[in-house]
Amino acid sequence: MVLTDEGDHLAERGRLILDEIGELADTLAARRAVVSGHLRVVAPLGFGRRYVAPVAARFRTLHPEVTLSLMLFDRPAQLAEDAWDLMLYVGHLRNSSLITQRLAPNERFLCAAPEYLARAGTPSRPADLVKHNCIALRENDEDVTMWRFHPAQRGKPVRIRIEPTLSSNDGEVTHAWALAGAGVIMRSEWDVAEDLRAGRLVRVLHDWRLPSADIVALLGARHGRSARTARFLELVHAMLTPPPWRRNSDNGE
Repeated sequence: MVLTDEGDHLAERGRLILDEIGELADTLAARRAVVSGHLRVVAPLGFGRRYVAPVAARFRTLHPEVTLSLMLFDRPAQLAEDAWDLMLYVGHLRNSSLITQRLAPNERFLCAAPEYLARAGTPSRPADLVKHNCIALRENDEDVTMWRFHPAQRGKPVRIRIEPTLSSNDGEVTHAWALAGAGVIMRSEWDVAEDLRAGRLVRVLHDWRLPSADIVALLGARHGRSARTARFLELVHAMLTPPPWRRNSDNGE
């Protein structure tokens, strides 16, 4: 089913009217020094559960006149821009024309459980990974089987095409597989820093760096500049400063 030309025109005009009503409500609330309205926040599954959900609850306590919906997706960047007001994103965005704000640094680490490394050996260079069981997390729009490495010192970048023995679109699943000794995983430090400190996971290929995956915020086209969006973003930034995953260690090492 598709809209007629008249339907398209009506939908576009309706969106403009709703935008104007929303802006009017924001203006009236600002005159009362009150943050109000409905805020739509989008975030990745794992990061959203661990860090964004608590902020959402805290935000509602601070601003009771705001209603908030938190939507968690494994591919949040695929959502239409008019479906959200604020998006929290982990990693690099391709060709984004949206307003972005960097919230926190986040490296990616290659790691495995001690029992797996005792059984399969520890890779000493990226090329060794072709002989290992590798676990892939299929999220965002990245080529998850192409692992890119940059030497910590001088040298040429290296790209390795892995053949994952296990893969999933859920970070908690791949994380659990790694903890169970199923193979080598590439994961953000926000997710594995605690396991690295506790020794449940061991970082491998220390002399090589993976592309970083900073935590960024994207502002929606409709209400990205509203008071409720700005206040929520301030609360998230405060929660991530300094990054919780770096408060007790130096980059998880």
